[in-house]
Amino acid sequence: MRIGAAGPPSRVFDIPARQGERTVMTPEERLAGLGLALPPAPKPVGAYVPAVRTGNLVFVSGQLPMREGQLMAAGHVGREVSLQEAQACARQAALNALAVVAAEIGGLSHVARIVRITGHVASAPGFTDQPKVLNGASDLLVQVFGDAGRHSRAAVGAAELPLGAPLELEMIVEVRM
Repeated sequence: MRIGAAGPPSRVFDIPARQGERTVMTPEERLAGLGLALPPAPKPVGAYVPAVRTGNLVFVSGQLPMREGQLMAAGHVGREVSLQEAQACARQAALNALAVVAAEIGGLSHVARIVRITGHVASAPGFTDQPKVLNGASDLLVQVFGDAGRHSRAAVGAAELPLGAPLELEMIVEVRM
């Protein structure tokens, strides 16, 4: 599979279809190929907006691992929540963040690149694998956007998070003007 073309990161994947033909996949189609779909953009749980766009950047407020209005897991990673469960939570929080982005800009095809994610991980004492937790989100972003999904990030341990969530994820995305 060849991802994009020479130059800036591409928003689509060029996939060889049949000899001499190409099929271009949007990020939403790439998600579907992974057996995933964007959920409805989550509503804020406090006095803030889900995203703020300034210039060609969209700053997404912290997203929890909510699926159908419920937390996927609750508690501290390394105690009540396993590393594998936390990685699945990070993936869901990234999907929720992408849903917010899509709602803000009219679809994921307008994404030029993922700039940064910050993950806050509710960590049991002694748990130090916060970067491994965030790989659940990072891996998904690369699967959906290719090189444009590679990003900077911070993975931070936290004592407690809203609603008892094991993870909260923030995202900054560059969009095409």
